Amino acid sequence: MNSTHILSAFDRDLEAVQALVMRMGGLVETALLEAAEALDARDEEMAARVRAGDKAIDALEDQINVECARLIALRAPAAGDLRTVLTVMKIAAALERAGDYAKNLAKRTVVLSQMPQVMGASGSIRRLAKAVVLMLNDALDAYIRRDVKLAEDVRQRDRDIDQMYNSIFREFLTHMMEDPRNIGPCMHLHFIAKNIERVGDHATSVAEQVIYLVTGSLPGEERPKFDTTSARG
Repeated sequence: MNSTHILSAFDRDLEAVQALVMRMGGLVETALLEAAEALDARDEEMAARVRAGDKAIDALEDQINVECARLIALRAPAAGDLRTVLTVMKIAAALERAGDYAKNLAKRTVVLSQMPQVMGASGSIRRLAKAVVLMLNDALDAYIRRDVKLAEDVRQRDRDIDQMYNSIFREFLTHMMEDPRNIGPCMHLHFIAKNIERVGDHATSVAEQVIYLVTGSLPGEERPKFDTTSARG
């Protein structure tokens, strides 16, 4: 009876922490979409809200880490349960970094609102952000459902994000060659696109943690990467 009581208490505590993770994930997804929308609409007020909202994301990560440490200290979880707690902490860390990228996107949006607009660029950024947010949402869904198949699907979709990013990079190069006045804004837009692509990497990391949680081991093969821009001079 005592062990059953302890197990139930651990499960309740873990569910509470997982609820914090999902809330954190929701805030990150909203931040990314709103930052991309602010860029498209040149809405400095919305960009400022995204930047301010990053504090709530950081606070949730701190709370998750405190609760996980308390779980380990008080409940002394066995191997499988300990793996779950450690996975939660790693997912929270990935979400915090994704939130930082959303904040950086919003910062550059304010700068870009004072520069000449590059035709079609903000729409491309917004499509990339939507694809990455869907990927992150599916990674978190895979975690809640312990769905290895969905997690692997997310992992494979990272190549699609890389290809979208490569296409946007080439688009910006074309704009800069056509008109030198585009060089400044295109440089900022490139950093934004790169930040969003990195959020895709963090979504992939979340998916890989799901695979680790369920199977006990990380994927053996390297994730497929198709970002070719690092090879450029």
